[in-house]
Amino acid sequence: MTEGKPAEANLDARGLKFAVVCSRFNSVITDRLLAGALDALKRSGAEDSDVEVLNVPGAWELPLAAKTIAAGRKPDAIIALGAVIRGDTPHFDFVAGQAASGLMAVQLETGIPVAFGVLTTNTVEQATDRAGGKDGNKGDDAAISAIEMAATLRRLRE
Repeated sequence: MTEGKPAEANLDARGLKFAVVCSRFNSVITDRLLAGALDALKRSGAEDSDVEVLNVPGAWELPLAAKTIAAGRKPDAIIALGAVIRGDTPHFDFVAGQAASGLMAVQLETGIPVAFGVLTTNTVEQATDRAGGKDGNKGDDAAISAIEMAATLRRLRE
């Protein structure tokens, strides 16, 4: 590797297994994140049979679902998708923070990468912009991260 130049990412999803855990809360946003993630997996060579999608009520439930999938099915990577939009109460801070902490704990405890595709925005407009709008699709970004981490860990473990 040349100093100052980033290494090329391995974005070949062929032969890798993925689980996508998607929150139903704010589904107008999360449905778009899911579409972006599935599109990225398909573009990278993942077969439909290698991708499992599980819906959960909200972002709060993402860590438990991810941990259960990691323990039982042992995919190469998990993609967690959700949208937590700030309201008038501190509820946002608890849900967003604990979802992030919980998902980090899952990957550290299980050794299975968990891509964080949970939007934490101040407004619905910001969330829409990040779910296929002017700021791209963070579901797509999370899937790309999952592919790269799964491929990297597979290489490191060989």
